[in-house]
Amino acid sequence: MTTTAVPAIGEDEIAAFRVLHGRLGDAVETAVRGKRDVVDLVLVSMFAGGHVLLEDVPGTGKTTLARAVAGALGGVSRRVQFTPDLLPSDVTGTSVYDPQTGQVKFRPGPVFANIVLADEINRAAAKTQSALLEVMEERTVTVDGVAHAVPAPFLVVATQNPIDLDGTYRLPEAQLDRFMLRTSIGYPSTEHELDVLRPGSGAGFVGAVPTVSNPHVVAEYGRRLQTLHVAEPILRYIGELGTASRADDRLRLGASTRGLKALVRCVQVYAAAQGRHFAVPADVQALVVPVLAHRLVLTREAQLAGTTTEEVLGDVLAGVAVPRPSAR
Repeated sequence: MTTTAVPAIGEDEIAAFRVLHGRLGDAVETAVRGKRDVVDLVLVSMFAGGHVLLEDVPGTGKTTLARAVAGALGGVSRRVQFTPDLLPSDVTGTSVYDPQTGQVKFRPGPVFANIVLADEINRAAAKTQSALLEVMEERTVTVDGVAHAVPAPFLVVATQNPIDLDGTYRLPEAQLDRFMLRTSIGYPSTEHELDVLRPGSGAGFVGAVPTVSNPHVVAEYGRRLQTLHVAEPILRYIGELGTASRADDRLRLGASTRGLKALVRCVQVYAAAQGRHFAVPADVQALVVPVLAHRLVLTREAQLAGTTTEEVLGDVLAGVAVPRPSAR
């Protein structure tokens, strides 16, 4: 049985996507000011079909960011505050008995949304974390043997506070590897913070975010962008970066194949957002830290020396030969 190859995304589609990506970013920035780089990363993950881990202190706009993205794409957002007593069914949903009909019905949990903010995910027990991570991977919730699909697009923005670790359950490396990228919002610049503090400002007000698209269009672009051309030299470049990370003496665990595949998907979306129908080495270099840094595990000696995975990736990038620009 033969299958028909899906045609690669065309230049007209790329041009239209670049406009859409820019409009989504502009819409989100009406509420989240001065953080366009973070907004773009979240949008890249959404179109690439992945999820985002935000490591940040409270009060920096994580909830606002998630709700603003949902508002801009015309989707539904939900927020789940993770606590030690949160049960898996509180996240995914459960079957309940309806006395009026005498039937057992499925009551969807908050994961049935386009954008799900999993606030302080590391405060929940391991079984609750795993329930969310399973939905992230499978895109379905199975209850009583029946699979229920979550809507598309489906983006989980999980947060954890890197400072306050009391009463938390550390995410294992295998679970961290399921997040497409990790980033942080950070505090705004002085000017942007004044804009947020100024009475009457629209900053931080999600209700003012204009809807510039719809979930169906976003999901369709996500599928089409998987066909964007990534030349063999770029793929080899990504593979060599992964190999170099595994050979680094400062790491117990280098980049996984899943991580490298996620990097390829993000590079496709990132290149299209720049208006190109092909990837270049600069796309890889721009994304390698947010996509791979959280997947690496330092040796104990490297930790004691104060080394970070970002520093290791910087050295890896410097040590791997960059493909010639003419190779596409």
